[in-house]
Amino acid sequence: MTTSTTGTPAAAGATGTTATGGAALTPDDLPIRDELRGQSAYGAPQLDVPVRLNTNENPYPLPDALVARIAERVAEAARHLNRYPDRDAVELRGALAAYLTRTTGTPLRTEQVWAANGSNEVLQQLLQTFGGPGRTALGFEPSYSMHALISRGTGTRWIAGPRREDFSLDLAAARAAIAEHRPNVLFVCSPNNPTGSATDPADVLALHDAAQAAGPCLVVVDEAYVEFSHHPSLLPLLEGRPHLVVTRTMSKAFGAAGLRLGYLAADPAVVQAVQLVRLPYHLSSVTQATALAALEHTDTLLGYVARLKEERDRIVTELVEAGCEVVASDANFVQFGRFADSHATWRALLEHGVLVRDNGLPGWLRVTAGTPEENDAFLDALRAVLKDGDHLAAAGA
Repeated sequence: MTTSTTGTPAAAGATGTTATGGAALTPDDLPIRDELRGQSAYGAPQLDVPVRLNTNENPYPLPDALVARIAERVAEAARHLNRYPDRDAVELRGALAAYLTRTTGTPLRTEQVWAANGSNEVLQQLLQTFGGPGRTALGFEPSYSMHALISRGTGTRWIAGPRREDFSLDLAAARAAIAEHRPNVLFVCSPNNPTGSATDPADVLALHDAAQAAGPCLVVVDEAYVEFSHHPSLLPLLEGRPHLVVTRTMSKAFGAAGLRLGYLAADPAVVQAVQLVRLPYHLSSVTQATALAALEHTDTLLGYVARLKEERDRIVTELVEAGCEVVASDANFVQFGRFADSHATWRALLEHGVLVRDNGLPGWLRVTAGTPEENDAFLDALRAVLKDGDHLAAAGA
């Protein structure tokens, strides 16, 4: 798991004194589970600076027409808030299936789609169902740190598999790790976070087959950033593979990070299985109404995605011209380096009013593609930092 060296306390009151004047407790002073001791909560610092490019948010506010449509749908839902929401979110799941079918060319039915409060809850439900005490999850790090955190939170043993020096998958090493640990759940992140690189479909199939040979094993392909990719979705791989799952989110491409709506596509049996652990009426009527309104404006929102892809590619080009090493990106962010002291570089950029992400990966930082003006400010700040000091590491260091 990669952790940020620039995080904030996990909760207010994490330091100081108790109400009785004694030293404040920490979570480790309580009878928490052993696998949670010494762990840090997930999070990125939110600092009051002019340009914040550290959390992979879509920088474009929702268009006025969509805001108005959300207000209409929420008003309709509000008339019935005395009643529980649709427990199975059938209308929303049908709309999500239609979106995936239209944008990927892979026919999907309502019963193949499940939705929850952000893709993290989707991942949690999958691990509650297919992981848990006595079971193992495996992923290839550096990758999305919530895979490890949610695994531990569900009592699932976490195994960090290897990547190459350039952060690509070493297929031979990955197969060896699968054969050794025989995971119950296998995570493949494409595009990968924090590196931004996509995973070749042939590699995903090889990992899937290796996992089933050692398994059975649920293979979860995390496509949170796929709408920004140069490559097509891996959804077509679902056909004939009941142990394969693709997860998505509306936080990134739909510019709806505040909505908290994630979803998966899989065999209907997987959807039925996760319903065994979902909380009753887990998706509120307001959440369902808002998501349905956003799906009505898909074309407009994907137009913003097209702009961000152009900006992402521009950032890559200008970072290379500035002398940085850059990982090829298929996401709405770019990992760049290599720095002799990445945290010192992060702080220097902050002094120029630009906040990027320090994931604790030595030598590297990550920047989210923002508006053209925000990206200009970041690139100007980086060029100034590189000019003022010897931040870049020597080749091969």
